[in-house]
Amino acid sequence: MCLSAGGGGETADTSSTTVAYDVNSTLTTESVGQPYFDNATKRDYTAAVGQPAYLHCRVKNLADRAVSWIRKRDLHILTVGVHTYSSDARFAALHTDGSDEWTLRVAPAQPRDSGSYECQVSTEPKISLSFRLTVVVSKAEILSGPELFVRAGSDINLTCIARHAPDPPSFIYWYRGSNVVNYAQRGGISVETEQRTRTSRLLIARASTRDSGNYTCAPSSSDSASVVVHVVNGERPAAMQSNSQKIAPLPLLILLSFRSCHKRSTIFLNKILQFLILLQDTLFLDFVTKIKPLWNNYYIRRFVTR
Repeated sequence: MCLSAGGGGETADTSSTTVAYDVNSTLTTESVGQPYFDNATKRDYTAAVGQPAYLHCRVKNLADRAVSWIRKRDLHILTVGVHTYSSDARFAALHTDGSDEWTLRVAPAQPRDSGSYECQVSTEPKISLSFRLTVVVSKAEILSGPELFVRAGSDINLTCIARHAPDPPSFIYWYRGSNVVNYAQRGGISVETEQRTRTSRLLIARASTRDSGNYTCAPSSSDSASVVVHVVNGERPAAMQSNSQKIAPLPLLILLSFRSCHKRSTIFLNKILQFLILLQDTLFLDFVTKIKPLWNNYYIRRFVTR
């Protein structure tokens, strides 16, 4: 058996070529001695950007007829037999001698390749079968979001999903910085990958500040995703929860004015308030109320904005 692939060296002048076919002439039943399509063939295909796409056409009783692939949007002849009639070298015809399958390969697939294609047989009249190709952008997503704060001694638990992946990835790698996560470097690291659900989970037990860094999830056929992990000592403030819940925006705009306040106290209090505002902690007013007795000579005015 021999596998043949059409090359890109032969180019046809499509402006002088007439493609005579009738899209309604597809045979649905076997005709004695005449070519016919195997209608059990899959006709809708999805491929990821940058990956090869394959359209498979099966023709029975072909005899000495030729099989062609046509791009329907511009009626461009892509292949005839195992020969390529396109200047775009990404297109090629694949066929194994003695088989009834004629495959159009698009490698690598691009979004512009999405659309309808026809497998055409040179009978009289011509018969054809339509196929649909959809090229999608597959991206990885880390559920914790772009940033994660974890208290030292607790676990780093990252979940990555390959979104819109046409097929389960053959592998999903985890990186810390530019290096693959090293299981031998320290204990307590495990990865669980479920190809069927296109999901991978990275667990780092008993995290220390040395485990801080940029972690990247890289599926084999999807764009990667990254998260910056901060391992902090001590108690975590409200905005540093390991479950990465989003904090609601501030409902109030606080304007502070101080009277006869010691300069150092004013600077210290301002830094505390700026830190809380930066974290968008909606409970910071309660915090200010609690520390108010420490300053006997300042006054707080609140302005509510809607």
